[in-house]
Amino acid sequence: MSATMKRLGIVVAVDGSAASNAAVGWAAGDAAIRHIPLNLVHMVNAAVPMWPEMPLSAGMATWQEEDARQVLEHSVKIAEDSLKTLRPTTINSELRWSPPVPTLVELSDEAQIVVVGSYGRTAVGRAFLGSVSSGLLRRAKCPVAVIRDQDPSLPHPARPEQAPILVGIDGSPVSELATAIAFDEASRRGVALQAVHAWSDLEVVDLPGLDWATVKSEAEETLSERLAGWRERYPDVTVHRLVMCDRPARELIQQAQTAQLVVLGSHGRGGFASMLLGSVSNAVVHSIRTPVIVARPS
Repeated sequence: MSATMKRLGIVVAVDGSAASNAAVGWAAGDAAIRHIPLNLVHMVNAAVPMWPEMPLSAGMATWQEEDARQVLEHSVKIAEDSLKTLRPTTINSELRWSPPVPTLVELSDEAQIVVVGSYGRTAVGRAFLGSVSSGLLRRAKCPVAVIRDQDPSLPHPARPEQAPILVGIDGSPVSELATAIAFDEASRRGVALQAVHAWSDLEVVDLPGLDWATVKSEAEETLSERLAGWRERYPDVTVHRLVMCDRPARELIQQAQTAQLVVLGSHGRGGFASMLLGSVSNAVVHSIRTPVIVARPS
């Protein structure tokens, strides 16, 4: 299903946690930029999380429903506040009595993007968005955005509205999808694009006899060729290219500190192989506050 046919626009998993609230605010802004509706979904399991599972008592179910309504009302208010100075956007909210990951995977089939917080808050029967986000990254049928709250333990340099979009490129099909998302976001936001290509996961010192100057020149030419078609499609986007030899996570983490958004493929080859399913993804997602969009094939 093409993005233009996906009726749900942006779907946000909400649970009332700080990360979830941050996800709602970010998603509202992105919905306004894309001119698509915003759908807030709160999921509650209909069984007590224990073994063997037991159905909820009437009192517990009533408490959960009231709590869920409050979470949704608060999330709607966050979205409305975020949109006060932006283009008006349709906001829908929904309570589902179902497990979070299968529900979000189902919704992803008709969403242009699904947005989750990096983790949730602890409560009986509530979704833990840390496990939800990781499960969704493996199974979603559309791009997934992972948003962090304002964790004071992480560096948080100023990222003005004119900060660039950062994208990791390796030439694989899903990397091409990430590139498409990154160009579209950069164009809509009116900012530059920083394209990073890792030639290898190995340190330069691990490769004896390597003529890095020659390799780098060839890699830069290859990267330029991969970007050429997109630059023609988006002539308004200024592109800065960076080719590196070693450890993509390290460079991405550093570059992300001055970016407003990072876009990555869910898997690939070369330096960005298994980007969001291995150590690189964990390092990037858990080491930065910058929002991350993970490209997923439809």
